[in-house]
Amino acid sequence: MMADTKKRRGAILWAALGGLVLIAAASVLVVASLVRTPVEPGPDPSATSPSSDPTLTATARPGDVVDPDVSERGWVPEPITRDQDEYARAALTAAGTFDTTLNSRSEWLTWLKTWFTPSPLYDNEQDALDQMARYQTELDQAVVLPLELWNDLASDDGRVTARVDGDLDFLDLPETTAENLWTASADLVLTYTRSTPEGEVSYDETVRVSVQVVCDGESTPTPGSSQQPGDCKVVRFFDEAVG
Repeated sequence: MMADTKKRRGAILWAALGGLVLIAAASVLVVASLVRTPVEPGPDPSATSPSSDPTLTATARPGDVVDPDVSERGWVPEPITRDQDEYARAALTAAGTFDTTLNSRSEWLTWLKTWFTPSPLYDNEQDALDQMARYQTELDQAVVLPLELWNDLASDDGRVTARVDGDLDFLDLPETTAENLWTASADLVLTYTRSTPEGEVSYDETVRVSVQVVCDGESTPTPGSSQQPGDCKVVRFFDEAVG
């Protein structure tokens, strides 16, 4: 039983991220992948919080969400806000929260992709859309729980809930913050719950995760929602922690 539990504990979201630490080379890759044209590494990507920056605007509609009904499916509603800390927390939590008894992996992924917006770092609209499609593919193939592990969890009527543990760390990257893009990293605690003949069993895993969001900048609202251009949206979930 102990060996089986250890095996199951390996089935974690963002599996490739456990224990990863930001190094200088990773920072160079992040900068180079996010700008319009290749650039040489410039700023020191030391972690800071932009919350004290007076130029940042928060939402005027606290508590609003895109679709409150998704909570009935075991998902985290997308907030309508221009506060990058609030939104990044929700995005990271949403990418780690699901219930295999209420929906399929493909349904969950289709919904997660509605959080995305094209990156404002591209002048050409089609280039931005193509890059968004690549980031959405990356979400499926390299970020969230793989299908095989989802099916393993589903065999035990499993579910996962996530919470951000502690503060968010924001990268200080002038090239992206100038476009109101914020790259946030955090420790995410994932609580797995499975059904066994003896009853429900829960266990925690902690992983380091990162997301890039655009807030109070160029963003495309979810169709049919109360979101407005400028409200926060996801640009990318990273397949490796960057801070």
